[in-house]
Formats: sequence, C-alpha cells, structure tokens
Amino acid sequence: MTLDSLAPALLIGAGVVLVAVVGIRLAGRLRVPSLLLFLVIGLGLGTLAPELRLRDAELGVVLGYSALVLILAQGGLTTRMSQLRPVMWPAIALASIGVIVSIAVVALPLIAFLDVEPRIAIIFGAVLAATDAAAVFSVLRRTPIAARIRTMLEAEAGFNDAPVVVIVVVLASAEFGADPWWWIALQIAFELVAGAAVGVAIGYAGRWLLPRLALPAVGLYPIAAFAILVLAYGLADVAHASGFLAVYVAAVIIGSTKRLPHRRSILGFADGLAQTAEIGLFIMLGLLADMSRLGEAWALALVAGLLLVLIARPVAAAASLLPFRTPWRVVAFTGVAGLRGAVPIVFAAIPLGLAIPGATTLFDATMLIVLALLVLQAPVLGRIARFLRLQEPAQAIELEVESAPLDGINAVVLAVDVPGGSGLVGTYVSELGLPHGAVVSLIVRGAEVVGIDEHARIRRGDRLLVVCTEEAWGVAQVRLRSVAQGGRLATWIRSPEPEDPLKRGR
Repeated sequence: MTLDSLAPALLIGAGVVLVAVVGIRLAGRLRVPSLLLFLVIGLGLGTLAPELRLRDAELGVVLGYSALVLILAQGGLTTRMSQLRPVMWPAIALASIGVIVSIAVVALPLIAFLDVEPRIAIIFGAVLAATDAAAVFSVLRRTPIAARIRTMLEAEAGFNDAPVVVIVVVLASAEFGADPWWWIALQIAFELVAGAAVGVAIGYAGRWLLPRLALPAVGLYPIAAFAILVLAYGLADVAHASGFLAVYVAAVIIGSTKRLPHRRSILGFADGLAQTAEIGLFIMLGLLADMSRLGEAWALALVAGLLLVLIARPVAAAASLLPFRTPWRVVAFTGVAGLRGAVPIVFAAIPLGLAIPGATTLFDATMLIVLALLVLQAPVLGRIARFLRLQEPAQAIELEVESAPLDGINAVVLAVDVPGGSGLVGTYVSELGLPHGAVVSLIVRGAEVVGIDEHARIRRGDRLLVVCTEEAWGVAQVRLRSVAQGGRLATWIRSPEPEDPLKRGR
C-alpha cells in the first residue's frame, strides 16, 4: 500500500464499518444475528468488487487468530470466577469429550458413505466441533436463558477452541503420519495443560499488577489489561502451548478480581474492541470465500450439517453432561445451542492455506453450514428455552459503575427490574431488609426519578438502583430475590437458596 492508496482504503474501510454498525440495529429488528449481516457484507463486497477479495488464506488465518484473541479476552473479562466455578467441569467435558464425540459422529459417516478422504473428514469434523465464542457471547447474552446455563455454554466456547485448533493444525501439517497416534494425543494434552498453566500464571500476575500501577490516565488501564492478555497468548504460543486457552483463563482471573481498577473503562474498551474484531473477522471471512464456488460443496455441506445438528451435537451434549446428572431439559437445550460462526471458518482456512487436497471443498462446505446455522439456529434459541422452561426471570443484575466516590468505598451498583407479579410490588423500601453496606439510592419510574424516604413504595415496572459495598452485594442480591419470591414477609423468614437451573428437575 502506498500513501496515494491510503485515503481510498480508509474511505472504504470506514464506510464498511459504519454500514455494519448501523446494520446491527436493523438486524435486531429483523431478529437475525448481526454476525450473519457482517458475513453477508463480506460476501457481497467480494462478489460486487472482486478486486477486494482476500486471496491469501494464510493471511486470513493470521487475521482470524488475532480477532479471536480479542473476542476471547472480552468474554473472559466479563465472566466471573464465581459464575464459572459451578459449571467448570461440565464446560470442560463439553470442550473435550463433546469435541471427540462430535468429530467421530461427523467424520465416520463421511468416510464410510461419501468416500471422503479420512484426513479431510476428520479435519472437517474437528472444525465443525468448535462452537464460536463470538456467536455464543453475542446471541446468548441477549437470550433470556438461566445464567448458569449461559455461563456453561460460554465457557465451552472459550475452552473448545484450544483442543480443536491443535487437532486441525496437527492433522493439516506436512509431518502428519510420521508420528504414532499416542504421540499426537500426548502433544495435544501438553498444549492444553501448558496453555492453562500459562493463563493461570499471567492471570494472577496481572491481577496483582493492575491495582498497583497507579497510571496517570484512566485510558491507560484498558491498554495495560489487554497488553497482559495478549502477552499470555504470545508466551503460550512461543512455549508451543495453547494461546487461546491461555488468553481465556487469564481474562477470567483478571476480570474476577474485586480490586480491578477502573473496571467500567476496561470492560467498555474490551466490548468495543471485541465488537470491532467481530465485524472485521466476519467481513474478512466473507471476502475470503468465493460465491461462484460455494454451489459445488452443497451436497457435502448438507450431509455434514445434518449429521452435526441432528446427531453429533445432541450425542456430544448427552455424553458430556449426563455423568454430572444434568437435568434432561438442560441437556436438550445444550444439544441445540452449539452456535457456529467465524471459528469453524477460520479453522477451515488452515488446511486451505497449506493447499491440502480437498481443502477448498472443506472450506466452502464449512461456510455454507455456518450461513445456514446463523439463519436457522440462533433466532429460535429463545423459543426453545421458553419451551423447555429454562428462561430466567427478571432479577438483580450488576451494573459496572466508575466514579471516584464509589471507587473510594469499593462499591458496586445493582439494578433491580420489578416485573408484574413480583413480590417486590407494593413493598416499602424500608421493608426490604437489606444488609449493612447496601442501600436503595434511587427508584427509576418511567422517565422520572423518585427519591427515597420512609414513604417510598415499589411499583410494577420500577428499576431500583442499590449501592452496595463488595462485602454486601452478594447478600443483598439474595435478599432482593427472596423478597421478589416471597413478598415483604420474606424479611421475617429465612431466605430461600437461589434456584439452580442445572439442578432443576432432578
């Protein structure tokens, strides 16, 4: 690129990003995933302006890896360890046992009935086994699904990139076949364990360092946080470990610390960076594809897609979750909630960049499957959750607040939405029985703000803003939920344990 071509490139790039950002609102109204819109924009640009197409698959993989690092970092920073801990082992099972089962169920029929070359069939099964972090974080966080189920599926997406990329890279390498199978399995295990170890080490180092930096500007803290997370990827990769796993683990550890300085700035920066990465990633993958060539892969895509959706994912969910005595409704939802997006396409570009025979058909079939699933799968997840009675009622949610007084007392703010039928309706603020260190500061009623006094009474549709110290916020949430379920009398009775959707129906 020369200086003369810089301005046109920036003009086109800025225009595409603005169209994508504005299109997010349109996608929401049409109830289609915004990620699908980005992918379609890339396909359209590549068709209408062939000179914009990305013809270097290896460059596409490099850009894809870079975007995935940012997306996984954002997902990890917004996942608390307290949320992840109860679903850690089911998520790990989905990301390991589930991946193996899914690969076998997809690859074996392709080899036996479609005469697909075994190496390509196994790679194909592997790339389809990976759920997509961008799609999962984007879709499920707007789906009213129970929080622990959402956290489990998000953790699965954060974990399963690591084993899948190792499998694909090993199978696609020129040295494949020179080593025995047990050495390959040992190599995969080492990369995963070492990646997790690097993530834990960097995560706790960052957790210790960030509150002690005393940087002169607030805007430097998000840069420092992301530099630490990118460092985790780089160190892991240099040590031949899983960089993706290292980034996600380190991000969860850093994001879970109560002493993370300027949390709102860091998370806001992470969200904006991840959104930009998602836009660029999906548009780039659309530019990497060739619309005129996709029709040749429809038969393979149809068979593999049906195997994945109807057999592989449900069987993988059952094999992974039933040993934990997970209720059948959660297993059923998990069996249909394996969202695919950019990750399978990026991984399918690895053998394409290495010019392996059959890689072009594999890439095109993966693109068709992802397009179909984004259209058909993501929009119905909310209805499936409602049918399976796995939706989560309105409850207290944490708002990330950054202000000097709150930072000084180490406080957070809870926002509590009051739906119709809640026991909070008609309750006086003084009857909530909040613990010491928690106080209702405001009631937002429509477009009005209601001050708090002894006569303040909660109505349907109100939003309560509750200021809590870090020590009181957990107890305050339990108290608010107990009043929402039992009404004002809950102040005088023992608070019920919060309902666990993963145990419901046992």
